[in-house]
Amino acid sequence: MTLRIVFMGTPEFSVPVLAGLIAAGHEIVAVYSQPPRPAGRGMTERKSPVHVHADSAGIPVLTPLSLRRPEAAATFRAHAADVAVVVAYGLILPQPILDAPKHGCLNLHASALPRWRGAAPIQRAVMAGDRETAVMVMRMEAGLDTGPVYLAEHVSIGPDTTAGELHDALSVRGADLMIRALAALERGSLVATLQPADGVTYARKIEKAEAHIDFARPAAEVHAIIRGLSPFPGAWFEVGAGAKAERIKVLRASLVSADHPSRPPGELIDGELTVACGSGAVRLLELQRAGRKPMSATELLRGFALPPGTRLR
Repeated sequence: MTLRIVFMGTPEFSVPVLAGLIAAGHEIVAVYSQPPRPAGRGMTERKSPVHVHADSAGIPVLTPLSLRRPEAAATFRAHAADVAVVVAYGLILPQPILDAPKHGCLNLHASALPRWRGAAPIQRAVMAGDRETAVMVMRMEAGLDTGPVYLAEHVSIGPDTTAGELHDALSVRGADLMIRALAALERGSLVATLQPADGVTYARKIEKAEAHIDFARPAAEVHAIIRGLSPFPGAWFEVGAGAKAERIKVLRASLVSADHPSRPPGELIDGELTVACGSGAVRLLELQRAGRKPMSATELLRGFALPPGTRLR
């Protein structure tokens, strides 16, 4: 038996799940995604990755700005879906939408709930220095990521893992997890477990100001922030002053064990882009100048003078 599914998702993270559902033979009766947005240098309207994939599969796509109007709920009910699968959709689902599918709405969430409920669970886990996270299939309810959990798979976060690398790993594992959850739903064996009341944290949206590296913090925290914001939006520092100031993103770094108490935070210690922090130091490994492609520290230094003693702001 195949399920009639409404799929709701927007970014690249959601695409492997949609592709997996199609490959598993389920009937995707409609896809909901965020509307096309201006993007790129020309600011031309661009469809979301989910929208593009659904188009290629011949699945109808709906892009409402809101689901709160009665006509939106009526359209949703008309799909007569067995279940809705929601993966990083980007709109709040009001109760009439949550209640419409026969088996409710299943959400794929990229954290070890109840830790990191909310908008940016992958980045926050890395930025906080977590050693482990998870991807979970949960039943959606009115609260923010508060619903009971059906299936979970825990994933280690390595000492140098970036948010981008973790994103890709969780996306692939999440697709497999959702397919397994739907197979259990078909068999009538999908069982939910309530989230614990303790350990709740919230993964608030990343603010622009957080991406400005504060080298006065301990090196371990600086390293975690660089990893957690790589590749997007990218943690950054400035060199130079006034009109000549240039912002440079750091996409990858490593911890340096030696402490440098005599060097002020933000000062380059050597010719390998090792930067003194509030305690300890980090070595910058991969960087990106404005309008350029990412490059190694060695490549950057070939055409951009950053001698020892330079202060990074």
